[in-house]
Amino acid sequence: MTVAHINRIASAAPPHDVHQAFVNFGTSLLSEGTPRNLFRRMARMAAIEFRYSFVQALTTTDGTWKDVEDVYIEGNFPSTARRMQLYERFAPQLAQTTLDKLSLTEEERRSITHVVVTSCTGQYAPGLDFDIVRHLGLNPSVERTMINFMGCYAAINALKSAHHIIRSEPGSAVLMLNLELCTLHFQELHELEQVLSLLVFADGCSASLISAKPTGLAIDSFLALQIPDTSHLITWRVGERGFDMNLSGEVPGAIGRALKDTGTQLTRGQAISSFDWWAVHPGGRSILDSVEKSLSLTPDALACSREVLLSNGNMSSATIMFVLELILARAKSRETGCAMTFGPGLTAETMLFHLA
Repeated sequence: MTVAHINRIASAAPPHDVHQAFVNFGTSLLSEGTPRNLFRRMARMAAIEFRYSFVQALTTTDGTWKDVEDVYIEGNFPSTARRMQLYERFAPQLAQTTLDKLSLTEEERRSITHVVVTSCTGQYAPGLDFDIVRHLGLNPSVERTMINFMGCYAAINALKSAHHIIRSEPGSAVLMLNLELCTLHFQELHELEQVLSLLVFADGCSASLISAKPTGLAIDSFLALQIPDTSHLITWRVGERGFDMNLSGEVPGAIGRALKDTGTQLTRGQAISSFDWWAVHPGGRSILDSVEKSLSLTPDALACSREVLLSNGNMSSATIMFVLELILARAKSRETGCAMTFGPGLTAETMLFHLA
């Protein structure tokens, strides 16, 4: 049976670090006293040092937000239309930077038969799929698929599509792009949980080449686990002033309980301790802590996930590929791993893999 392989992964982020500027801004949105003190404490405990954006924040003395292009003006945050204009302007730039880092040879470009794109933070048409074809000079008849609005687990679903394509057409090669500009959806909110939900999000992009060529990470199997009675914990809707995120503080606990209940169903009957690598979506420090505890993982098992969280934050669908990129660079032949992402549903999307 033909096995799909993630042959190569490249990643990139925009040039501007906005983490501390947003912490200062988020603090200013909250009432003096307990809400601000709790937010500052949670920001210190977030295990994030950098988050990148195309929105360039300026240093202010009073902690208020100010950016170069006046995207976010107090009392007059941008409409959805304005945010989509910025997405259409900046998304192709980040896509091109990432694709160039993938360093495809002319032969590899000619071999690409399918382009699969995930994004839940913006859309336009003709879209990123056409931009990719033009930038790389791909065959104009390449098959294109856009996977929109699935959230943080979209990359695993895109890998499922690539897996099915390679198995049904072994001569195919899939170019996958996962691009999110989460910082285009900052909101002017004043409740602590609402502001905390924006504390981890950032912009980023990954690009991957997937084929039957036996190099890189071999895809073994997939499994989706939907957690009952949790559909209200993560929601993502188009509003009049951007996309409205609801990320409940109950998510880490719900994930932890679900993983404990599933046992080795998650790993298709294999012992948890048998895996060499864990690529867990770093949706936040509390989520990683919950996964580590519920699966009784060793303290260093989620090192790659924590490294990505520290240096880039949560970039929605692109994030898991940043983690897998680190593993691909560090793993040894035939070592095994489990990738796991979380998103609306509440659902865990998992993938077992091994190094070819």
